[in-house]
Amino acid sequence: MSRFGKVISSPRFNIALFVVAALLLLASVVGGTQAALSYYSDTYLARLAASDIGVTLVENDQKVAWRDYEGGNSWNERTWTRDGQENSAELLSNLLPQGETFQVGREYAENLAVQNTGTITQYVRVSLLKYWEDADGNKVNTVSPDLIRLGLNTERMADGSAWLLDEDSSTKERTVLYYNRPLASGETTHDFCKTVSVDGSIASKVTQTEQKNADGTTTITTTYDYNGLRFCLEANVYAVQEHNVVDAIHSAWGRNMTISDGTLSLG
Repeated sequence: MSRFGKVISSPRFNIALFVVAALLLLASVVGGTQAALSYYSDTYLARLAASDIGVTLVENDQKVAWRDYEGGNSWNERTWTRDGQENSAELLSNLLPQGETFQVGREYAENLAVQNTGTITQYVRVSLLKYWEDADGNKVNTVSPDLIRLGLNTERMADGSAWLLDEDSSTKERTVLYYNRPLASGETTHDFCKTVSVDGSIASKVTQTEQKNADGTTTITTTYDYNGLRFCLEANVYAVQEHNVVDAIHSAWGRNMTISDGTLSLG
């Protein structure tokens, strides 16, 4: 994706469609130093209505990244760049207590939610991608993304709100969630994620090599498969306005939904 907004035509719907893609890069060798987040956002706009639209990623009750449409070609945003720009968003920066290193098998609190920072009611969707990279930023397929554990929250709240897990669209690497209620301007969803961890079983995934020595002995070297790797999490937050929401979701995301009294269900 380009780092810049693109305008696309929408012949069927006069809707406002807003997408924020946040790359949450936990750039930490497992068992190594404290992690840093990278945040990346793109915007795709259909014919915009007069009302403003915007969305914000919230971590532990703190706004960490956002992009809000202000009219014309103007945006209020806090986005990510790899060059260390001052306005770079950060996530997981307080994941570890000072002086501690990341431990596999341990759950760390990571409460993630979405806030409607526009001026119109919206429906929101989240897509989470998890995978491994080597030190050069190359994707590694030999270590399973299943070892990256997210404490998802799909329980139905007392007010009937819930994050719906779209199992048909989800894989080992990608998790897709829909918030079942319309999100009013200024309103924040309950958390869709509570914790993050790396499965402790990764410590048993090793490679052993044997070397014959001149004196007839054998040296066996054991190497952890995750050495030099980092685990990555991408959180993509999408929003559409509530008008004709079923058609809008199908057009934008290719997903059939049903709606009753404003509440979405997976169709």
